[in-house]
Amino acid sequence: MDTPDGSWAAVLATQGTLRTNPFNRSCSLVYARPYPFGQIRSTKPIKKLSEIVSALLTDIKQYRLLIGILQYLTITRLDICFAVAKLAQYSSAPRKFHLQAVHKILRYLKGTIGQSLFYGTNDDFSVRGFTDADWGACPDSQRSVSGFAIFIGQSLVSWRSKKQHMVSLSSAESEYRAMSIATKELIWFTYILKALRVPFTLSIYLYCANTAALHIAGNSVYHERTKHIEFDCHKVREVIEDGIVKTMFVRTDNQLADVLTKALHPAPFQANMRKMGVLNIYSPPS
Repeated sequence: MDTPDGSWAAVLATQGTLRTNPFNRSCSLVYARPYPFGQIRSTKPIKKLSEIVSALLTDIKQYRLLIGILQYLTITRLDICFAVAKLAQYSSAPRKFHLQAVHKILRYLKGTIGQSLFYGTNDDFSVRGFTDADWGACPDSQRSVSGFAIFIGQSLVSWRSKKQHMVSLSSAESEYRAMSIATKELIWFTYILKALRVPFTLSIYLYCANTAALHIAGNSVYHERTKHIEFDCHKVREVIEDGIVKTMFVRTDNQLADVLTKALHPAPFQANMRKMGVLNIYSPPS
């Protein structure tokens, strides 16, 4: 199997047979047909999940059990991070369509057991982050979904997909809130690297695809559109002025955090996974 930089220091394959097969047996899906994402051929828009898509489940224990296991798997399987975070929101009152979506994730995991995060051996300790938001993505609350992916060198070390705690009045506001969340994580990583005495250089690059949010972050008098935003969000502006973080524009097709905020079709999904260092040890050499 060919790899991007020739040799690998570690292979995180912990989500393979040891973790995937046991819960397949527990939910009677051990004989289910695998569902690798690469075999999907449909180009129809993906149906959005909501609270009223179908009838309520009579027994919610199985749903909650599976969601708990899937949340554990997201520690190493970022490819299911958005889907699991979305389905976990319905744990209090899951419906049949939600359980069908969970079963679809299980079939996908069964078809991609060898998919793992790979880390190369190099001395690049530069820190960079990608942040994105899907404005008003939740059909029930109209809240946006934030996502970020943080790299040290070429290695992905942190990621998150989470619904924002309040409604944003514009796409720029939702992106700005997502930048604030990613900024706090980047600052935390600088503390960790300093404590471990790992040499790295400032500034840290933070990539965003929304030009309005970048202008808000870089302009301290851009108050008409930001006066209703909480003060803690303006931490982005402070670290930019201190030279700790430098914001950069990135095109949507190169936005790696896009996969953490919305459901993508097969081609962009697989392209993002490869860029983020997710490879399948069972795939044929390219």
